[in-house]
Amino acid sequence: MSTAGDVLQLIRTGQAATRTDLRRLTGLSRTAVVARVASLVDAGLVVLGEELASTGGRPPGALVFNQDAGVVLAVAVGRSRSQLAIFDLDGRELVGDTRDHAVGISAEELMPQLVERLHKMMESVDPPVLGIGMSLPGIVDPVRRVSVDSPVMGGWDGVELAPYFAELTDAPLVLANDAETLARSELFGPGPHPRDALVVKASTGLGLGLIAEGQVVHGHLGAAGEIGHTRLEAAGDRPCRCGSSGCLETVAGGWALVQRLVESGVDAGHVRDLVTSALAGDAVARGLLRESGRYVGELLAIAINLLNPEVVVIGGDMGAAFDLYTAGVRESVYARSTALATRELVFQPARHADSAGLVGCAAIAIEHVLAPATIDRRLSASL
Repeated sequence: MSTAGDVLQLIRTGQAATRTDLRRLTGLSRTAVVARVASLVDAGLVVLGEELASTGGRPPGALVFNQDAGVVLAVAVGRSRSQLAIFDLDGRELVGDTRDHAVGISAEELMPQLVERLHKMMESVDPPVLGIGMSLPGIVDPVRRVSVDSPVMGGWDGVELAPYFAELTDAPLVLANDAETLARSELFGPGPHPRDALVVKASTGLGLGLIAEGQVVHGHLGAAGEIGHTRLEAAGDRPCRCGSSGCLETVAGGWALVQRLVESGVDAGHVRDLVTSALAGDAVARGLLRESGRYVGELLAIAINLLNPEVVVIGGDMGAAFDLYTAGVRESVYARSTALATRELVFQPARHADSAGLVGCAAIAIEHVLAPATIDRRLSASL
């Protein structure tokens, strides 16, 4: 039997706009539908159309999801930058704050700074905080809400992150890795959305988000798409920051490219500097980006043959030079993938550009707090 949480899902996704729609879709009686809608209205999650007629012109009896019933916090933490934002429940960014931080900063030093910044940002927002979505590079444990294997964020593995937010809000923390949140951002907001896609995060490190039949694939241990530390013949025995050698990142990761750019005499401290130089016409920087794309394309070609995606999304810092970087990726993909796998394959930039990580963090938080089971627990607790 459909619950109030299920009813909200139908209203929020636009499948139902009236009580009649709900009765048709759920098979519930008129009395049951009225009761479930009333509980959602009382909780502030649904607004009746007649109450909005003066602003929206909606017909009497219309049911409207209340995007202002609460907010979620988005926290995207990378090797040298942290992006924070507050979103309404429809995924609209209300306020944001992006700052660089020292490479190698510990969780004990950075997390209190993030909480302080969020506290100041919340001063301009009225609705209650319903959830927090956070991303980190590398593999995370979403149940314990800790990093478990992140070569980028040394010292973060095993550190419990939820307690840091306790003084700010009692809302739940949802943790995911950065490639997964990038993939989730492709499925969030107005469609159309890809059903089968490979979502590349090409930045300081390299990661891959997988979308199959409209769902993000996690893998058995949450390590699906960990391409950055896959061995590549061209990498030889180059030492990697993960402690191994011969990884893809040693020849295609942003950190390795920046090292080579500096060795050429160009002043650069981050992959964003490399991209800026490339877009300004620096030949060395342009060559490094295209070369990185070719190496990444070698591994993508295997994934494309195995999974037959409809689209390859290029995101991350190197995605800002989409045409240049993707030229290298295409070169390898079309040389190594089957003709059938590439016949209708499309390459496109991340739909939310530099904000993709934040949007993905907001998406995982919103999906959690508005999931039917979560809504039903919330309504039961208020009785």
